[in-house]
Amino acid sequence: MIEQQRKRVERAISDMINEMYSSNLRKMQSEMHLCASKCCDDKRGTLETVQNCIEGCALPLTKAQDYLQHELGQFQGRLQNCVMKCSEEARQRLPPNPGEVDMNKYQYQFENCTVACVDTHIGLIPTMMKTIKTVLERGPDTMRQA
Repeated sequence: MIEQQRKRVERAISDMINEMYSSNLRKMQSEMHLCASKCCDDKRGTLETVQNCIEGCALPLTKAQDYLQHELGQFQGRLQNCVMKCSEEARQRLPPNPGEVDMNKYQYQFENCTVACVDTHIGLIPTMMKTIKTVLERGPDTMRQA
């Protein structure tokens, strides 16, 4: 059952990243390449100025990717904390010398709590996506960095 929950989370995050890429990051990537191409078209530019120009073109996308990675890390950390709390709570209910029945009960409680954590966190993804999209649309200067 735990493996199923892990796969649910991975699928939800993967879907979110794909949506974010197609709705925001791909456009930023295109703009970065167009900008870098213009840098290379400057016949008067030196190696250093062209390189600096290209790096400047990549900065918005890099900041956006860093921001997205930071937000995903925060999300995964909160989910892990929830699952750890499930384990601790179920473990605290175990008697000093647990038998097979006690261990099965522990496993059942842990799995139910884990499912609740996953359900809650997957339910938070749409709001998180909306917030991330809003930040990305405002531009790189509004993105918090890790």
